[in-house]
Amino acid sequence: MRVLSLFSGCGGMDIGFEGGFICNRKSINENLHGDWIDTYIDAEWVKTAHTRFHTVFANDIRPDAKAAWTNYFKDKLPDVQDIYHLESIVDLVKEARAGKSIFPDNIDVVTGGFPCQDFSVAGKRLGLNSQKSHLGTKLKPDEPSIESRGQLYIWMREVITITEPKMFIAENVKGLTNLADVKQIIEHDFAEAGNGGYIVVPAKVLYAPYYGVPQSRERVIFFGFRKNALTPKAKEALTSEGIPMEYDPYPPFTHGDGLAKIVTCGDVLLDLPEPEDAEDPAQQVFSRAKYLGPHLQGQTEIKLDSVGPTIRSEHHGNIEFRRLCKEHGGEHYEELEAGLAERRLTVRECARLQTFPDDYDFIIRKNGDNKGVSSSDAYKIIGNAVPCVLGYNIAKNIEGKWKAYFGEE
Repeated sequence: MRVLSLFSGCGGMDIGFEGGFICNRKSINENLHGDWIDTYIDAEWVKTAHTRFHTVFANDIRPDAKAAWTNYFKDKLPDVQDIYHLESIVDLVKEARAGKSIFPDNIDVVTGGFPCQDFSVAGKRLGLNSQKSHLGTKLKPDEPSIESRGQLYIWMREVITITEPKMFIAENVKGLTNLADVKQIIEHDFAEAGNGGYIVVPAKVLYAPYYGVPQSRERVIFFGFRKNALTPKAKEALTSEGIPMEYDPYPPFTHGDGLAKIVTCGDVLLDLPEPEDAEDPAQQVFSRAKYLGPHLQGQTEIKLDSVGPTIRSEHHGNIEFRRLCKEHGGEHYEELEAGLAERRLTVRECARLQTFPDDYDFIIRKNGDNKGVSSSDAYKIIGNAVPCVLGYNIAKNIEGKWKAYFGEE
């Protein structure tokens, strides 16, 4: 199935939809999904099975995200530089409307995590009334509000109308659901995409730890299905008050309460060397921002026996601590007694909490090298991403129900 990816960033959702990536063995519930494992790397790490999805188009406005994305996929996808378009979705739609061949034909699925800063509880919560443009700059007085950052989902809808995929998947922060009637407005607007319209299933919030992700991330997911592509049974099921399990696009839990144990920070971090002993550039670098007291964001240390905090797309000073010293309330006593220093999470540690594979090179800049991705930018693009394992759960659930939805293998 051909996938068109929007707001792709560094590709967390794309990696999940492609499959074939390395993750912690505990992230896969082998009792439920033994077939999701392609290869056992060792006792702790596995390679997931490939899906039937294939990415044919990706886009974002961040050069660092494109650099990291294309570097990872260069040996996995053909013509990788031509797949990723470093351009605003607004400009891409305008070019397509002007007759330019922008989007590939025969798209089956459109995915997109439209910008969330204006819906996040950590921001100003301007929502649809964002004062930022589609390029992330301050909205000019003469710039139409429909091109604001808070309304870029409308341009995602335009791509859906142009390409008419069988289905789409949109993602955003949980805070969107608590902002007036924004969720209902977005559901209504998405339903009007295309010529025949889409059935938009009521959006739900997915809690990442229930899917094998060692991070307390919550994301709202919108699923839409093209009405004239669905089988009669699927159309009836998706419009019923309680969607039958065999048609439910939301993946069932794999971890927690009677299932596999929740994956913890310790499960994915304890085998990593300290930065001074690491060969991986992404493990060597971490924010040097000083501890500023417990009243500010990002001043706590992670708990190794629990899930990690949500990895935010923030500046260095908001990255949580791998460990604090005793004077600052640190509780990793054995590590402190062994002489390990207070420090914040490294880029690689944040990536692991987001379930990015270790062979994803964030192209950290070396001395005097102006190419690639800085450590500060690496934190940001990791924090912007959908956890790869969460994306994989979504993809495998849809893959397994494809025939029920559309009557085709």
